[in-house]
Amino acid sequence: MMLLHGGDREEARNRFGELWEQLGADGDPLQRCTLAHCMADAQDDPYDELAWDLRALTAAEEVDGHGMALRALYPALHVNLAADYVKLRRPDAARTHLDRARATSGTLTDDGYGNGVRAAIARLTERLAAE
Repeated sequence: MMLLHGGDREEARNRFGELWEQLGADGDPLQRCTLAHCMADAQDDPYDELAWDLRALTAAEEVDGHGMALRALYPALHVNLAADYVKLRRPDAARTHLDRARATSGTLTDDGYGNGVRAAIARLTERLAAE
């Protein structure tokens, strides 16, 4: 994550890819969800970003028993998918995931993470309304 936030997207992708291979398809779903969620942010191609965000959502749906930690991820997963679909000029799919992000946002706490996700939902809502 430090590489990604520092601007070295390629090295971040490389490292995330190594972790993904180590984790494997049968790895812990919460770990796969988190890693795919991060890997999506490191992508330059919007189709690749969408593919990783879909992997994150699929893994999240496989998680059993992680309670509030996982429920707090759903709004971010859906707002990321909505943003992916906006980039790909698929507004109907974007609206579907934005609605899901909004519907699950009640699980967010009043902290930096929760406020950031709510702000992303609001920005994307405005953007889609303008189109």
